[in-house]
Parts: sequence; C-alpha cells; structure tokens
Amino acid sequence: MKTLITNISKLLHIEDQERPWKRGKELAHFPTTDNAWLLLENDRIAGYGSAATTQPQAEEIIDAQGGMVLPTWVDSHTHLIYAGTREDEFAARLHGATYEEIAAKGGGILNSAKKLQQTSEDELYEAAAQRLDEVIRLGTGAVEIKSGYGLSPESEIKMLRVARRLQKSFPVPVKVTFLGAHAFPTEFKENQQAYVDQIIHEMLPQIAEEKLADYIDVFCEKGYFSVPQMEQILKAGLVKGLKSKVHVNQFNILGAIKKAIENDSLSVDHLEVMSEEDIELLGRSDTVATLLPGCSLFLEIPFAPARELIANNAIVALATDYNPGSAPSGNMNLMVSLASIKMKMTPEEAISAATLNGASAIELSKEMGSIEKGKRANLIITKSLNSPSFLPYNFGHQHIERVLINGKVYN
Repeated sequence: MKTLITNISKLLHIEDQERPWKRGKELAHFPTTDNAWLLLENDRIAGYGSAATTQPQAEEIIDAQGGMVLPTWVDSHTHLIYAGTREDEFAARLHGATYEEIAAKGGGILNSAKKLQQTSEDELYEAAAQRLDEVIRLGTGAVEIKSGYGLSPESEIKMLRVARRLQKSFPVPVKVTFLGAHAFPTEFKENQQAYVDQIIHEMLPQIAEEKLADYIDVFCEKGYFSVPQMEQILKAGLVKGLKSKVHVNQFNILGAIKKAIENDSLSVDHLEVMSEEDIELLGRSDTVATLLPGCSLFLEIPFAPARELIANNAIVALATDYNPGSAPSGNMNLMVSLASIKMKMTPEEAISAATLNGASAIELSKEMGSIEKGKRANLIITKSLNSPSFLPYNFGHQHIERVLINGKVYN
C-alpha cells in the first residue's frame, strides 16, 4: 500500500548519504526539502520531492497541514522496566541528602531491586507497556531497554523476559541490554568477585542460551564496579556474542572510557565528567558518546561536555536514561531541549544526535534515524512550526501532531 504525505513545510532528512552516524561538525548539517511531499510504500520510505514536482499517486493521503516531518527519536539508553517509583528519595535529596548517601542507606538501585524482586512478570510487563506506549506517542520510534533492577539470576532473567515480550508486542524496534552489573547486592558487599562470578558463570550462560539480550552493560563507578571488573564482564559478554554499552564517567574519571573502546563497546553513556584524554579518545573512536541530560537535570550534576566532544570529532548521541531514581522522564523532546539549553548544542546537532546517532548506538542506523529511501517509515509530523529550532526552543510543549510507525499513524 502506498501512502502520500502532502503539505509538508519542511522535510528534515537528517542524512542522505547512507552513513551510519554523523560525527563532529557533521551533526550541525542535514539536508532538508521545503514545501515537500513524502511517499511511503507499506512500512518503508519510497520517495520524496518538492511541491513543484509531480506528486505520485497513492491509496492513502495524509495532509501534514504545514507541519514538518522528521524521523522519530531513537532512545538508546533506558531502564524502562521497573517496579515502583522513588519520589521519597527525590524528597530526601531536596532536604539535603546526596545520591551517594541515599544509596549507602539502601536506597537507589538497591531500593528498586527490592521492589522488583517482589513484583510479578505480568505486573512488570503491564507497567512497562504503558510507559512504552507513552514514549512512542512522544515521538520515540525505537528504544533500548536494560535490566539491572533484578540483581539476582531469577529477577534479572525476569526483566529480560519482560523486555522481549515488549519487543514482540509493540511495533517499534526494541533492543535489550543485560545490566546485571548495575550494583552489588547487599549479600555480596564483602565479596564482590563472587557476584561478578555469578554474572559470568550463572546469568550469562542462561541469557545467551535463551537469547534474552542483545547487549551487555556495566555501571563502572566508585562504589559500584571497578574498571577491572567491568573489563572482566565485557570480555565474558563478548564470548557469548553480546557487544557492550557501558555506564561510565557519571561521577568520577576512572579510565573506563579507554578500556571500553579497547573492548569495542558500541557506546559509552553518561560522560558527565571527562578528561581531555577521554574526549580525544572518543574523537578518534567509532564508539558512540551517549549523553543523558535528563539525569544531569534531575540529580543536579554537571552536564556532559557536548561542545568539546563535537569539537574533537566524536559521534554524539542523546538518550533519556529513563529510570525511577535519577531520570524519571522518557520524553526525548525534553532531551533535545536540554541539549540545546544546557549543553549548548545547536538545534541541528541535537536533532541529529537524537535520531541517526541514537540509532547507531543500538545498531539500527541502516533502518532508522534519517529520511532516506528504503528506511523504515517511523516518522514525526509536527504541528505548524516556523523552523526546526522551535522544537528545542519552546520546551515543555507538545509539538507533535502525529507519529507514524511502520508507515501507519500510531494509535
């Protein structure tokens, strides 16, 4: 079936050279077509042109009514499956407690793990399905989902099974990441290696056998997993066929970025604190630098040095870090605004980072992230706006008129 979208004020292609990503200065430039039409065939982009050219015939017509059309956001870092919320910890922080102090008292990740262990798979699925439906309506057309709030073989497997259920029941691409190395369970505080061994020798074999994950992740940070522990887990994941995406440099510089690159990590995520060496390494690497401005906003920690990364030719992506403790928002529109307002990315850079480069961070850039012939027709139709800059400028407002998933209006 052919569908024609007409009366498009501006078509934001993002890219038209079949590149897997945009790096450095490339983020600021993307091709556009004014007064455009866009032809879809089934779930794919089939063609486009300006209103001055002859429009093709189609069985269905969608009138964009002067809105812009761009590819859907790709959220390459979320913890979308969780049990319960943590607004009590939010209130504690407002009364002066730090993130580290809350964690030391059994809060933080351990708090979420305790709640999740007591929640059934069906309950987790229903709650996560509502969140996924919400973020699709906010323009997200592909998502990565991590485990990490289980912290036991049974509960980590439970989370991954929920993620696979979401993958099968929703029309958007869902990539699944095993994050058993999110924190040390209380019973392993005095014997950390025993938990690392449990991840490697007990969890990983079952996850690989049941094909429950696409990637593996580690939270490498003081008080969590060390660089040697991270590297041990990443190497074990590679043996099982799982590429890595890792949490690094959120609070401290530990040398994790260098080791992640050496282990061919797809992305290094957070990056709120970085050395000049870290930035230069990413500028020479094909590892994606995924920035999470929602976490910086919520925890009141530094925002990642986006300008320096771009100046050094890095591949910069944006994601939400959607989770109940440090980034309780899955709204990619807000992330694009925060990237411009707080990290000084231009609107074009932020949009590129939230589309094509986000897709690259989860190996979807051949399918997603730009309006190119043959790519999946996951699209945002905006309300009538003056320019792409209005999206990050007028933050907090809903500028999306319709979301198309696989060529169909999402409902």
